[in-house]
Amino acid sequence: MTTEELVAQIYLKKSFLCIGLDTDLKKIPPHLLEEPDPIFAFNKAIIDATHHLCVAYKPNTAFYEAYGLKGWEALSKTIEYLNDEYPEIFTIADAKRGDIGNTATRYAKAFFEALNFDSITVAPYMGRDSIEPFLEFENKHTILLALTSNPGAFDFQTQKVDTTELYKNVLETSKAYKNSENLMFVVGATKASYLKEIRAIVPDHFLLVPGVGAQGGKLDEVCRFGLNHQVGLLINSSRGILYASKGKDFAEKAAVEAGILQQGMAIELEKMKLGS
Repeated sequence: MTTEELVAQIYLKKSFLCIGLDTDLKKIPPHLLEEPDPIFAFNKAIIDATHHLCVAYKPNTAFYEAYGLKGWEALSKTIEYLNDEYPEIFTIADAKRGDIGNTATRYAKAFFEALNFDSITVAPYMGRDSIEPFLEFENKHTILLALTSNPGAFDFQTQKVDTTELYKNVLETSKAYKNSENLMFVVGATKASYLKEIRAIVPDHFLLVPGVGAQGGKLDEVCRFGLNHQVGLLINSSRGILYASKGKDFAEKAAVEAGILQQGMAIELEKMKLGS
C-alpha cells in the first residue's frame, strides 16, 4: 500500500485508528475456545465488527508465535482474510525484527512476500545494514522503533550521546538510509510531550503511536504535537478494544470502543482542517 492510499483511507473513514490484534487465548470469550481455530475466529469477528472504524490492524507476532504452528497458521489466515476481504486496510506485522544482511532480507521476505503484510516494525540497534534490506521493497513500509511507551525506554532511548538523546540520533541517522521515504517510526503515546521535537526531525513521516487507552496515553495530546500536513499518525489501541467484553457480544462491544476513538479522531481531523 502506498502512503497516498493510506492517507486517502484516513480521510474517507475520518479515522487514523490502528487496532492491535494481540490475541490471547486466556482473555478471549470462553465460547470461542470450542472453535477449531479460536484465535482466527476471534480476529475475524473483531475485524468484521470494526473494519469501518479503523485504517490499520497490527498483530503482534509474539501472541501467535507463542502457540507454535497453530499460532502461525492463525496469523496467516488473519492476514489472508484482511487482504482478501478488506484490501484497503493497512497491515502491520509487529515483529520488532533486527538483524543484518541476508537475515534481514529473509525477515523482509517472510513478512512482505510470504505473509503479504504492508509493513513491519524493526529495531534499529544494529544500524543501517539491518534496516535497508526492508526498505528495498516497493510500497512496503518499515516502522522503526524510535521512542517506545514502556518504562524501560528511559534505560537507553533518552540517554544522551554527545549531548543528543539516542532516539534523536536514531531519527536523524535513519533519514540518510537508502529509500528512507519508506520509513515510519514508533513513538509511544505516553511520551506525547516529546512529539514536538520528533516532528522537527521527521516532519513528513508517519508515526505509529501505541499507548492510547490502557497505557494512559491521551489522544488530544498526541494529535496536538504529532499531526502533520498529511495527518501522519496511526494511533494504536489493543486491549481496550479487544477485551471490552468476554461475552458473546465481544465484537459489538469492541466496535463501541473503537467507535469512541474514531469519533475523537474525526474531531481532531476537523480541527486540523479548520486550522485550529
